[in-house]
Amino acid sequence: MTPIIAFQGEPGAYSHEACRAARPDHDVLPCRTFEDVIEAVHTGAAALGMLPVENSTYGRVADIHQLLPSSGLHIVDEAFVRVHINLLAVPGVPLSDIRQAMSHTVLLGQCREFLRSHGIQPVTGADTAGSARTVAERGERPLAALASELAGEIYGLEVLARHIEDQSNNTTRFLVMAPEADLTRRGAGGMMTSFVFQVRNIPAALYKALGGFATNGVNMTKLESYMVGGSFTATRFFAEVEGHPDDRNLQLALEELRYFTSSLHILGVYPADPRRH
Repeated sequence: MTPIIAFQGEPGAYSHEACRAARPDHDVLPCRTFEDVIEAVHTGAAALGMLPVENSTYGRVADIHQLLPSSGLHIVDEAFVRVHINLLAVPGVPLSDIRQAMSHTVLLGQCREFLRSHGIQPVTGADTAGSARTVAERGERPLAALASELAGEIYGLEVLARHIEDQSNNTTRFLVMAPEADLTRRGAGGMMTSFVFQVRNIPAALYKALGGFATNGVNMTKLESYMVGGSFTATRFFAEVEGHPDDRNLQLALEELRYFTSSLHILGVYPADPRRH
């Protein structure tokens, strides 16, 4: 039986592209929400889940950092996907006939220069692939969609213009989630460890907690804070470091971190994606 990987969005979404890139041997399961992706993995409807965590242009994806610690799932891989935006229309319509382009508001904002130069009015849609489906269903000649080429293939639309995004390096990072952790692997490009922690309420707690990473030569690639339960006094930190918890230097750094934290939860240990560097 072919394994299944779940993603949030309509078929043809960029999360769908990430699934095809990272797990080409898996079938896909579209889900309405991120929570539905997590539930699909818990129930066994899917073996893996694909969740976007951050975009190079727009920063971290809202709610993901809140969902990850309580998901009960483990990060087993990361995938970097270049977000190529394309203008899609019903077959036979030339670019000169397009008057409106529909997509998610974020994608519309990433193609301002192209839309302005061609006199195309942006129209907000629910999401990228859903906008492509709407354009196909309506069949209106002046209406196009901004989406992936995959969405065009799925909904029978033609590509009028490729890679029209303003930022040529626009990339989204995804995390592959599984029910069980796998600590046996060693990636050719090194390993990453992701975790969340909450410091004890003592002076300079964060400074002291992070000192062990510096003294043990562990490179921390990410440190972000966010509120817990809407409280301005309880702050949780999301961090990522290079290395495996079995490495002696990271082992020592995590031991020191535990001394100054009230909670520490390792979310995943996984090979670094070659496109990270």
